[in-house]
Amino acid sequence: MERFILKGGRVLDPASGYDGVADLRVEYGRVAAIGADLPVEDAEVMDVSSQWVTPAFVDIHTHLREPGQEYKEDIASGGRSAVAGGFGTIACMANTEPVNDDPSVTDFILDRARQDSPARVHPIAAATKGLKGEVMTEMVALVEAGAVAFSDDGKTIMDTGVARRVMEYSRLVQVPVIVHAEDRTLVGDGVVNEGSVSTRLGLPGNPGLAEAVHVSRDIQLAELTGAHVHIAHVSTGAAVEMVRVARERGIRVTAEVTPHHLALTDEATLGFDTNTKMAPPLRGQADMEACRAGLADGTIDCIATDHAPHAVHEKDVDFCEAPNGILGFETALPVVLDLVRTQEMAPLELVRRLTEAPARIISRPCGTLAIGAAADIAVFDPDRRWVYDPAKGYSKSQNSPWAGQELTGRVTYTFVDGRLVFDVERGVLAP
Repeated sequence: MERFILKGGRVLDPASGYDGVADLRVEYGRVAAIGADLPVEDAEVMDVSSQWVTPAFVDIHTHLREPGQEYKEDIASGGRSAVAGGFGTIACMANTEPVNDDPSVTDFILDRARQDSPARVHPIAAATKGLKGEVMTEMVALVEAGAVAFSDDGKTIMDTGVARRVMEYSRLVQVPVIVHAEDRTLVGDGVVNEGSVSTRLGLPGNPGLAEAVHVSRDIQLAELTGAHVHIAHVSTGAAVEMVRVARERGIRVTAEVTPHHLALTDEATLGFDTNTKMAPPLRGQADMEACRAGLADGTIDCIATDHAPHAVHEKDVDFCEAPNGILGFETALPVVLDLVRTQEMAPLELVRRLTEAPARIISRPCGTLAIGAAADIAVFDPDRRWVYDPAKGYSKSQNSPWAGQELTGRVTYTFVDGRLVFDVERGVLAP
């Protein structure tokens, strides 16, 4: 469609502060106009009344598994799952096989994404070679190849000297360092949150202190080096408070929270369902409430799914042996819309956490409906009820704690560059 109008929806664009019922006109892949009763003579019209029209969502923490683990996910299937959830732009972590620690791997990911993914894909490169936490990668070459950030993700850099040098060099290339904030010596063999639930389960606990200690260290390194440090998947009230204080002091720290840490507590693990096992683990009620409050007041900048697909046979094992992680793309919106339903967040602010804020962290020109911007658009019905069946989803994997549950809020259309890439009735369309 060269010209089309999304007619009569509630348009929310956090970048401009726009929130109102209006028409949105797209011409040749760009946002052309927003306003009431736009002329329709030369354009295809899509009636989206009673639905919300927003920038397509931006996810800065995902795992696409390609290259090397395509049996779990690949760039094509991950991209399809992303647009089915309203995500037009996703950034993928470096824990592939081989690790994305070389420009050739970055080039491969980008080339495969251009060919196969309906969503935009931005690689996050490894901070250290082989994710071993010892020798820094060639940051300049990786950024020139297209990397938007650096992270060893689950392989936390425990050597503080190495972490300092990574941050110092990240300033030269002006991209953030994303840290998985867990002190591995404190985590030990922990697989669930340390507390009454771990005691009841008889499973080794992972203490909230492991996160707090590491967040404290990396905030101090950010202050020392002036680097932009981004704290991944915050899960504890202590970490939220440290980020809040650091920001008040002017330290360059941003943070994200996942839908599962906003909606679930460690009580969800009581059935030994390995689809509730992740790192950091689900925490207690007080920590979950602190994460929700931190997102609402802006201490936590954005929502990121940490989409982490695993094959059924990998999760269908003893809890201690199962890998960490769950699917995230297709359930993110209905899960986080609960913050609007409970009036903890205004709709425009929730949309900001899914669009403008993550785009700003990785400095990409997306997450906006500004006139002339690429027409990356999500349309969704916030009240539509549906039952989530991961077997009928677009990921190659099925590891979700929301399997079989009724959810409220569903994406109906996703556009990337003005192209319709997802229609809830027809499914994902060819990239």
